[in-house]
Amino acid sequence: MKIAKDDIQVKMQIPGAILRQQTDFGDATGLGKISAEYFSLSAGVDTTPLFIGLKGNSCQCPHWGFLTSGSITTTDVSGKQETVHANELFYWPPGHNVKVNEDAEIVMFSPQHEHTQVINHMIEKTSG
Repeated sequence: MKIAKDDIQVKMQIPGAILRQQTDFGDATGLGKISAEYFSLSAGVDTTPLFIGLKGNSCQCPHWGFLTSGSITTTDVSGKQETVHANELFYWPPGHNVKVNEDAEIVMFSPQHEHTQVINHMIEKTSG
């Protein structure tokens, strides 16, 4: 799920402030502590080989975020692809891989426990 800023309904507008809200943007029920993350990714990065060995060979952690620049395509376990572009909010449910189309900067929020496990798995894959 992704959405551009201009596609989010304006809920309130007053001089000096515009408030937009997209409801039902993912579900964080029972996920515990959330980590805030900032990723800088180069074009060509593909998580597919990094996630081998995880359930479904994909990231099983949900993410909510904002792409500040670049372009990223996710592929879910069913093969469905979705491309997120700069200035779009996104929600990536569990069961995805990521391919960076253009150098990208991401601000992301993830369940801390689950994403730390995925990050540690990637560190092991890229170590010696």
